Amino acid sequence: MTTHTLDSIKLAIIGLGYVGLPLAVEFAKQRSVVGFDINQARIDALRSGHDATLEVSDEELAEATGLSYTASLQDLAACNTFIVTVPTPIDEHKQPDLTPLVKASETIGKVLKKGDIVIYESTVYPGATEEDCVPVLEKVSGLKFNVDFYAGYSPERINPGDKEHRVSTIKKVTAGSTPEVAELVDQLYRQIIVVGTHKAESIKVAEAAKVIENTQRDVNIALINELAIIFNKMGIDTEAVLQAAGSKWNFLPFRPGLVGGHCIGVDPYYLTHKAQSIGYHPEIILAGRRLNDGMGAYVVSQLVKAMLKRRITVEGARVLVMGLTFKENCPDLRNTRIVDIVKELGEYNIQADVYDPWVDVAEAQHEYGLTPIAKPEQGAYDAIIVGVAHEQFKAMGAEGIRALGKKEHVVYDLKYVMPRDAADLRL
Repeated sequence: MTTHTLDSIKLAIIGLGYVGLPLAVEFAKQRSVVGFDINQARIDALRSGHDATLEVSDEELAEATGLSYTASLQDLAACNTFIVTVPTPIDEHKQPDLTPLVKASETIGKVLKKGDIVIYESTVYPGATEEDCVPVLEKVSGLKFNVDFYAGYSPERINPGDKEHRVSTIKKVTAGSTPEVAELVDQLYRQIIVVGTHKAESIKVAEAAKVIENTQRDVNIALINELAIIFNKMGIDTEAVLQAAGSKWNFLPFRPGLVGGHCIGVDPYYLTHKAQSIGYHPEIILAGRRLNDGMGAYVVSQLVKAMLKRRITVEGARVLVMGLTFKENCPDLRNTRIVDIVKELGEYNIQADVYDPWVDVAEAQHEYGLTPIAKPEQGAYDAIIVGVAHEQFKAMGAEGIRALGKKEHVVYDLKYVMPRDAADLRL
């Protein structure tokens, strides 16, 4: 068993993105922490005192005096406990892409020593830690799992842009590869999680718990999206229906919309991949995914029909898409489904201007080949799609948003930013 105690842990956080940096800052209030990221530009920015993800304020960074930043492998050599917080995306075929996780494991394997612990926070399918990551650690280090080194799992529950639910105030699931390591991992997280932890009975249970959190949300949103399509055909306002149904205490308050982001639109594919690999074809999960992935095309088809009814020429029309991030009031572009709308508009030879004051233009160009405009033109658009409920858009009000359209135009409010009677179309 590991000889480490809570006091002897020398901690490194591998990956300083939306998940890793807030975690590192919290731990730095209790102990010295080495923050590692392969992106030197990211390291330089953090050393200068600014977090481009806006998850951690400049003041919080300045106060994290116990946190050092590095892109150098040798700076990890003195550490004995590693927390991996790298992305787990899907590829173009909607299959899990474990490349970042494997490369992080290779990096740690080069400095892994007897007694060390590697804790993974990245969302994966049940079994990935012990079946995909641990063999990499063993191969690179030459050490034997649960004899020379140990593993833990504590899935991230970061909600980007949420200033109320922070790392320390969201209950944490923990697990370890032996009972002793599980207890040590749990103690480690209890140092920073003020609302407590839930120690799962195994790493696989913890992995499964995380992946179903977002799968459940995805399926529920898919149901509401399908209901919205039905109610639209019937001329019934979906929001009015949901408000009425929501008057019952146990009705779940989901809303229709595009499902993107690093979790809800991705995690179900990890579970379905694993299910199919063991010979089970999941029905409900994949049906929900198909429906949610098709919402961008549905939105554009509704918009085009509304334009035609107003005798607005579709081909060559100018449409303003307000918002590009996957959710409101944060710069996170990961897996945003707004790009589906932009692509679908292009199929109709519609010129789409994307406007989002939260977005880094260079990142949008790199990730999606899109160049957001700096400012929309007044009175220039044949149609306007309000795709993200940023505070800046709410502040414009219906009148401000309508002023961006031509004399004859259509407004499609996906996020209920405007009053019901101010929008031409709503989900």
